[in-house]
Amino acid sequence: MTTSTAKATGIPAVRPYESYVYAYPHKTAYRPLPERPVLRELWAAERKDALSLYLHIPFCEVRCGFCNLFTRIGAPEELTTRYLDALDRQAVAVRDALGDGEPVRFAAAAFGGGTPTFLTAGELERLCDIAEKRMGADLRAVPLSVETSPSTATADRLAVLADRGTTRISIGVQSFVDAEAKAAVRPQRRAEVEGALGRIRDARIPVLNIDLIYGIDGQTERTWLTSLDAALAWRPEELYLYPLYVRPLTGLHRLGAGVTGPEAEALEQAAWDEQRLRLYAVGRDHLLAHGYEQVSMRMFRRADAPRKSADGPEDYACQTDGMIGLGCGARSYTSALHYSFDYAVDMREIRSIIDSFTATQDFSRAEVGRYVDEEEARRRHLLQSVLQAAGLPVADYRARFGTDPWADFPAELAEFAARGWLDEGAPEGLLRLSPLGLAHSDALGPALFSPGVRAAMAAYERK
Repeated sequence: MTTSTAKATGIPAVRPYESYVYAYPHKTAYRPLPERPVLRELWAAERKDALSLYLHIPFCEVRCGFCNLFTRIGAPEELTTRYLDALDRQAVAVRDALGDGEPVRFAAAAFGGGTPTFLTAGELERLCDIAEKRMGADLRAVPLSVETSPSTATADRLAVLADRGTTRISIGVQSFVDAEAKAAVRPQRRAEVEGALGRIRDARIPVLNIDLIYGIDGQTERTWLTSLDAALAWRPEELYLYPLYVRPLTGLHRLGAGVTGPEAEALEQAAWDEQRLRLYAVGRDHLLAHGYEQVSMRMFRRADAPRKSADGPEDYACQTDGMIGLGCGARSYTSALHYSFDYAVDMREIRSIIDSFTATQDFSRAEVGRYVDEEEARRRHLLQSVLQAAGLPVADYRARFGTDPWADFPAELAEFAARGWLDEGAPEGLLRLSPLGLAHSDALGPALFSPGVRAAMAAYERK
């Protein structure tokens, strides 16, 4: 909804880019768990027949200006070895906590970060061994997604990943225009990017995903189309289009990029929002015209591309619980508790947390997390379902919770409808966003956060 439309309807305008909701509740709502619950007890009554497995590698060769991920630059003094040693100890403890009372099966796996391919080829072999030999995941039988970067997508690393069953490789390119990459504090050249993409295709991993960013300083529709066409030349099975965010404690924030203040900077902020909305529409329409289908605000898939699995979640939205996260930046989900380790963005804090992780001997308890009650579970299911272009079948919601989303969230859904964010032409029984609603996913998602989660996020002390 534009400002003029908002004035005409009497509905207050909202900023279209409040927050990227990739998980709910966000880790800034987590807190230290005083009772440090035992993992074996947490998982005792959980279903374990279709778990997701995520291994986190918190290392990168450089840190991009927009990045607020849990990662550090470099790994001196054999830190990767110590980290993998700790990851191995954690995997042993977690697999023991899952027990053997019923079969434990992993339906999907992913290596993220950071940059997993910061590890050497030999270290990647060990990472796969931890997933398979310690956790029992059959990497060659389930979808396995791995993140990489242009400088670390080397032939030897990719050969290991292909041999161990990787079905999807995701590379953060962000822009094929060298000046834009520099503006985003991402030191890379297009030639380096093209070389990495060639090596990925040579490795014959079934699904290639390319990440691109819009809203970079100096970016125009013409340069945005340059990046889109450069990506399309590789016929990637998937493309993710991300709006640029300038978050606290990141490189761009320290440089004073982006707009964060009220009043005097309000017009500049509005102009940036309009730029991102405009470039989003250009990118969406360009990909749709080139044979891609929209899966979410960010994700586009080539129409003839293989799916991750017949019944797997899209866009990494896990509406049902059952996530095992290994590594100091990974989160795990049971039906009642989401848990992880401490979270930070500042490099000194991250280094301290990683050092603490590598020194840990006992991984049998949950340290930091947030309990999820029935009301939060309903919010999470609605939020992560409706942000998908396919929408939420109301019958699925009723089957899980015994009620109706319109009855549970009347005010929120009524506001979405009034803003034109819901698809009035959707088939009966399907709650689906309109194109305008998809474009405003980063405003709609945060609007579904509970008061308790909002308060916890607001009270979080950044570090």
